[in-house]
Amino acid sequence: PQPPAAMLRAATQAATGDDVMGEDPTVNALEAYAADLFGKERALFVPTGTMGNLCAIMSHCHYNKSAEIILGTKSHINLYEGGGYANLAG
Repeated sequence: PQPPAAMLRAATQAATGDDVMGEDPTVNALEAYAADLFGKERALFVPTGTMGNLCAIMSHCHYNKSAEIILGTKSHINLYEGGGYANLAG
């Protein structure tokens, strides 16, 4: 199905920039909104849940690459993302 006209118009007319360099006003606004919503100083937009999980794991285990995380046997990370974190984060 085609996107509604309003959605297409919003996407094609949105102010854009290089989000890696902090120059995308839409991403900057989203990050500021999320930081305010959760009462944090800053927020980081990542486009996938896998990237978000990796950031979270690495932020908690960055001092010791041999650190362990405890996961439930039915957790998404355990079931669908396998050993990828161990390969990427140590």
